[in-house]
Amino acid sequence: MKIIKGVLEEELAKAMLAQGEYEKALTVLPRGVLVKKLVKGYQYYYLMSREKGKVRFEYKGKLLGKDIKYYDAVKKDRARFRNLLSEVKRRIAFIKKVLRGKELRAA
Repeated sequence: MKIIKGVLEEELAKAMLAQGEYEKALTVLPRGVLVKKLVKGYQYYYLMSREKGKVRFEYKGKLLGKDIKYYDAVKKDRARFRNLLSEVKRRIAFIKKVLRGKELRAA
């Protein structure tokens, strides 16, 4: 039983380390999503984000294709890191339950 507990504790440490890395990666990425607005026939881009419950628009101007691709890639990366973070949080919760013995009694 000690071997299993040791493996679970090691896995918990790895999962907590991964959680910290995912949270750090999310803080590095720029917040918000790129929005295109049409004003008097011209296209302008804004970076839309939420701050304290309010929607904020930061003017980015007329962007080139490479800038638009960059913000699309950031949006995909942010979604990927959020999904990974959610999975690792569920794994941490499960491992903590097992280490407390709740899952072993149910099985």
